[in-house]
Amino acid sequence: MQNANFTDHFLIAMPNMADPNFAGTLTYICDHGEQGALGVVVNRPIDLSLEKLFEQIGLTLDDERLINMPVYYGGPVQVERGFVLHRPVGTWNSTLAINDRVGLTTSKDILEATGRREGPAQILVTLGYAGWGPGQLEDEIKQNAWLTVAADPDVIFDLPPEQRLPAAMQLLGIDLAMLSEQAGHA
Repeated sequence: MQNANFTDHFLIAMPNMADPNFAGTLTYICDHGEQGALGVVVNRPIDLSLEKLFEQIGLTLDDERLINMPVYYGGPVQVERGFVLHRPVGTWNSTLAINDRVGLTTSKDILEATGRREGPAQILVTLGYAGWGPGQLEDEIKQNAWLTVAADPDVIFDLPPEQRLPAAMQLLGIDLAMLSEQAGHA
């Protein structure tokens, strides 16, 4: 697992996940390398709509289909900062292209464009992100804290939040209810 790269993968929290920040979560890994990993939780909406978020940052949201869309808890790091997961990638001021279909943007221009109905076709806005130092994510996977599977962006953008974790499990062919809290040893 030394050279494993989990960019564009889902992390599925195992039932024994003790950290309340991640218990029951599905996290999308946006970047993973020698410096560590960065991801956003994609199945934990918070009590804040996009309309209210736009009001708080002084923007107008002129798109009826987005007004009641929830903002998500993205992770415990920089919870005061917004992160926009989106497809297509586009050309925004500060975007990490995760692959040729999905990007993560931290610049306000994407929200301004979204407010004018000129933003990406699909977005998920989070406050905060999940971060791991060098080797930390690999260690947590070895300790049976996470399952990993190649991500399918349809799970993020086309399903309601409560269906995302079971759908990611289906990518592995596993029913979450069948998982044990203990790692197996021969």
